[in-house]
Amino acid sequence: MDEGDERDFAEYFAAKRDSVRRTAYLLCGDWHRADDLAQTAFVALHRKWNRIRDRAATDAYVRRTLVRASIDESRRPWRRERHVEQLPEPEPAGTRMDDQVATRADLLAGLRAVPPKQRAVLVLRYFEGLDVAGVAKVLGCSEGNVKSQTARGLANLRDALGEEVEAGG
Repeated sequence: MDEGDERDFAEYFAAKRDSVRRTAYLLCGDWHRADDLAQTAFVALHRKWNRIRDRAATDAYVRRTLVRASIDESRRPWRRERHVEQLPEPEPAGTRMDDQVATRADLLAGLRAVPPKQRAVLVLRYFEGLDVAGVAKVLGCSEGNVKSQTARGLANLRDALGEEVEAGG
């Protein structure tokens, strides 16, 4: 890579590293893993930087790489186990959603309970603001698959949080 490409990449990295890291955090729920995922996405981008003709598509490439890395990482056997100090207590009936999701931590915990592909769809749709076609393009699947994964993901998020979650965003 020549000096101009290196400078362009450094500028892109400086401009996007925080947003990519935040998206990675929403996908995995852990800042350390988010750093690893963001690094994986930027390393992959750096390898292909001089071959990218359409710089406007760079964000989509990074997003796609990030989601794939997150899903691949979640498939590793040691990521499936979760150790907890005590068993969770069931929520009392009649509690409202706004009381349960009062903090960001509650929402993130709910997202961690959603399977990785469904979580990726929810993060891309509702936190990154992509439409169904945009999510389908990032994930390399059909729009119908995105719609069904969104419905299943919202259902799993509802189960994790214990009540209705608004599908409108």
